[in-house]
Amino acid sequence: MSQSPNPAAPPQVAPLLALATKLLRAGQPADAITPLRDAALLEPFNAIVQHDLGLAYLEIGRASDAIAAFEWAVAINPRYADAYFRLGIALEKLGDSGGAIAAYDRATRLLPSLTEAWFRAGALVYTLGHREEAIGCFRRAATTGGKTGFGRLGKARALLTEDRNGEAEQVLRQTLAHDPNNALAHDLLGNLLSEFGRFDEARECFERAIRIAPLLAGSYYDLVRCRPLTGADDALLPRMEATLATPGLEAAQCLRLHLAIGKAAEDLGDYALAMQHFDAADALRRGSASFDPAAFSAEIDRLMARCTPEWIARAREVGSRDGTPVAIIGMPRSGTTLVEQIISMNPDVAAGGELHFWNRQGAEWLRSGEAGNEKTFLAKAAPNYLRVLRAIAPKAARVTDKMPFNFLWAGLIHIAFPRATIIHCRRDAIDTALSIHQTHFHPSLTFPTGGDELVAYFRGYQRLMEHWRSVLPADRFIEVDYEELTRAPEPVIRRIIAACGLAWHDACLRPESNPRAVRTPSKWQARQPIYRTSVARWRRYEPWLGSLRVLVDDETN
Repeated sequence: MSQSPNPAAPPQVAPLLALATKLLRAGQPADAITPLRDAALLEPFNAIVQHDLGLAYLEIGRASDAIAAFEWAVAINPRYADAYFRLGIALEKLGDSGGAIAAYDRATRLLPSLTEAWFRAGALVYTLGHREEAIGCFRRAATTGGKTGFGRLGKARALLTEDRNGEAEQVLRQTLAHDPNNALAHDLLGNLLSEFGRFDEARECFERAIRIAPLLAGSYYDLVRCRPLTGADDALLPRMEATLATPGLEAAQCLRLHLAIGKAAEDLGDYALAMQHFDAADALRRGSASFDPAAFSAEIDRLMARCTPEWIARAREVGSRDGTPVAIIGMPRSGTTLVEQIISMNPDVAAGGELHFWNRQGAEWLRSGEAGNEKTFLAKAAPNYLRVLRAIAPKAARVTDKMPFNFLWAGLIHIAFPRATIIHCRRDAIDTALSIHQTHFHPSLTFPTGGDELVAYFRGYQRLMEHWRSVLPADRFIEVDYEELTRAPEPVIRRIIAACGLAWHDACLRPESNPRAVRTPSKWQARQPIYRTSVARWRRYEPWLGSLRVLVDDETN
């Protein structure tokens, strides 16, 4: 509680605030709401009371009510840094990343020592693909926080974002030596270890994080993806199911927990239970993110209208002569990680992972109007993209960018870099859709994960890929079928390497040996030799496919 007596307040306010304080100290925020609300009605222009009401709402998971209270608090007092900070937390819980970042920015401008606000802002801008801005926020958290928990975590996350993974691991272990009950440090360390294939150690970290902070139940998602579960893990499934009833569990944590239960049930052979929880996760996501199929279809139309054969033919006239980029595109879960692992085993290649550059630049270009204005756009975009790639690997002959959603911008990438290689990863539609349905995506992505919406998205993607297939040069736009790659790896891999203009290295046949960090949900799969057990896996779920079944019919017609 932050309120202090106001001599001018009505006499009824003081006992209401005293009662609210008592209830909050007793761990009863739900019961504190009524006296706080009554006090706010009596003193509607008391920013502190509004802040504390918002805080009580926040503690019981009523984020929308908390936002209303915090917004009123900052309207009353525009210099109320703590109210802006907690407004950011509430907005973040509802998936409004942009609003949360703006609130954290305002809070830190008013009170630069707000370490946790710097840390949270860094985490959000990193998720949105703003690497340098994220590093800056994490560094500010480290500077302002010093040896506090969030100060140490800020330093670790700055190092992780800079790919200084060994130093980051050292900082995280120092943090845990100083504070063994720092659940976020355990969770961060678990993610770092899993990215490098140290799955047994990672599982221990996730287990500790959940044990210390049960509301971090979403960590079960990372835990169960460290390896397939077996009969020896039978106790884990009921434990996760019971965790769903944890009081105060946020929707985002609950969503990840449903996906974890679904994955565990699949591993243990209970496909009906698995699909029940995958569907539940999709229902939660629909509540926090929206997708407009008509708007997406219209965007596809605009892209095809802009990127005509005549426009594409101008690439060598207006584009860069640099052939560094290798864009690996396709639907999520279509094999893009595997292809990047293969290519980056070549010593002349560096892996860039999923870069957000074209998602931002492409949207700006599409809004800019008619084709023909690309020279001005490309004069800025092309060198900026090369700077991003060179920051990853200054001397590599090729640098991969495996952002799947770059399938939207294949034409733009080609006209910017006509010598770049674009690799389209294809996979059976229903297998791809089912895998998407089972995977966690950040709520900032307006991307559907199930039902009719996912079918509509998939059809829009297929329509656009038909267009790229017809207008892009065949030697710059190559297609790799997941089923063919896993059935006969060597000839497909040789074709990929040749298309990138690279010398052959036998190491490309062993992508599971790639030592780089893997930061996608496919961490465990990326450490295995190429396998075919994911081909036609939809058949296990055939009775429960629902509206996704139409994708099976599409493939057979």
